[in-house]
Amino acid sequence: MKLAISALALFAGSAAAFAPSSTSTKSTAIKAYVDELPGALAPVGFFDPLGFAENADENTMKRYREAELTHGRVAMLAVLGFLVGEKVEGSSFLFDAQVSGPAITHIQQVPEGFWALLLLSIGAAEQFRAEKGWVDPSEVPVDQPGLLRADYIPGDLGFDPLGLKPEDPEEFRIMQTKELQNGRLAMLAAAGFLAQEAVDGKGIIEHFQSM
Repeated sequence: MKLAISALALFAGSAAAFAPSSTSTKSTAIKAYVDELPGALAPVGFFDPLGFAENADENTMKRYREAELTHGRVAMLAVLGFLVGEKVEGSSFLFDAQVSGPAITHIQQVPEGFWALLLLSIGAAEQFRAEKGWVDPSEVPVDQPGLLRADYIPGDLGFDPLGLKPEDPEEFRIMQTKELQNGRLAMLAAAGFLAQEAVDGKGIIEHFQSM
């Protein structure tokens, strides 16, 4: 009898060793989800050198993509702000010609009322984004903080005043990839602008004119 029980236990252990683990299943599911994400282009494909996706679930990956899109959009506006702000400095177009010099110093020169307007605008935008994409915190399980809505596409806030969003899914995917690529480039450009102006105190437009 003891021999039969031991053999059964051994068989069960051996079978368990060949059974797919939950981690393996999870990794396969995440890989399938990642493969469907826009923004992966040849020859690099899905670029994740630090392995953030390895231990992430689908909701975490959606939050990563939401964060990337948001930072990319802010960076695109920042790059535009660098160039426009320095180009029109000294004119009455903005702040009655009170702001001048490298763009990284402009924020210190604007009137105090601008700060209140800026904070209100950012707060309103973030409130709208949170209500659009996130599940109400009161309805989220304790072990799933920051849960995005199941039907929410990261970055798709419904803001399309020019009607540019394609109805065809494949064309929409291509447009998403274009936005991601432009946002990634803008993040690098904005970081470069900040570093360059911090190093020598000259504006980006001034650098262009001296080339």
